[in-house]
Amino acid sequence: MKTRRIGKTGLQVTEISFGAAALGGLYRECPREQAMDTLQAAWDSDIRYFDVAPWYGLGLAERRVGDFLRDKPEGDYVLSTKVGRLLKPVPTGTVPEYGYVNPLSFDADYDYSYDGIMRSVEFSYARLGLNRIDILYVHDIGGYTHGAAKNAVHLKQFLDSGVKALEELRASGAISAFGLGVNEVPVCLDVMRHADLDCILLAGRYTLLDRSAVDELLPLCRQKGTSLVVGGVFNSGILATGPVPGSHFDYMPANDDVLAKVGAMEAISKRHGVPLAAPAMKFPLREEIVASVLIGTAKPSSLTRNMEIVAQQLDDGIYAEFEPYTLVAPPLGAEAVRV
Repeated sequence: MKTRRIGKTGLQVTEISFGAAALGGLYRECPREQAMDTLQAAWDSDIRYFDVAPWYGLGLAERRVGDFLRDKPEGDYVLSTKVGRLLKPVPTGTVPEYGYVNPLSFDADYDYSYDGIMRSVEFSYARLGLNRIDILYVHDIGGYTHGAAKNAVHLKQFLDSGVKALEELRASGAISAFGLGVNEVPVCLDVMRHADLDCILLAGRYTLLDRSAVDELLPLCRQKGTSLVVGGVFNSGILATGPVPGSHFDYMPANDDVLAKVGAMEAISKRHGVPLAAPAMKFPLREEIVASVLIGTAKPSSLTRNMEIVAQQLDDGIYAEFEPYTLVAPPLGAEAVRV
């Protein structure tokens, strides 16, 4: 598989990468054997960039990814995990409901400080059972997660001391790159005014449908040499399923406007004889600053199917036909809700 460089670093990642949230039981249980089989399917498909986080299954996904990669030659893969949440043990059966089925018995506190980030890295090493992490992303900072008031506190904590931790880790060679792992554009712009980021893992905001990153973030990334890793290319599923009953956009039931736009996109794809998922996965890679497209699943069959879809050849002219049906995510309200 082709590779692309992360920012100005020497780090090369495969154009398709694997996101491990589902291996932590996101929305449905993922037995260990199934998780290992899915990771093997990704490896067999020549994926060599794996992304995980303490948040995924409250430590469960990191353990599984580490177990899988432990016997692989170190130079054969790139691994990223995240900082910003510290896990703390809780009694069995008292884990809050976060959308993970059968997670480990932990809860999470937000901590974007120097000490919090350093502790988070050490905890991740232990869960992974590995001695190398290539990329660290600051996870879910921003108003999308915290609301405006709380995020002002978290952002100040990060800019005052957390950035220093990441810069020290990069300078020492402990990591090769750092950036943000978020679902929104505004916090990326805020942080990039104060820190040089190697990369941003941006979910759902530079897709075939949602072009929120185009006006400001893409030009700034080009100017600063910051790469994008694009997640959420199906926008919570609707670009994979089409506008079927119950389809979701941006983690919520799709409204009539989104359903109509996606319906028009699906019709275009049908005229070209391809599933809508194909241009959805391939679209971000048309942009040079995009280093990789992240796909996540807990089923080997889904992984294999997606790799077969992304391998399809598309007429480059198809993308212009989608342009009238794109959108920009509405602004966030003060309480981490869209208005």
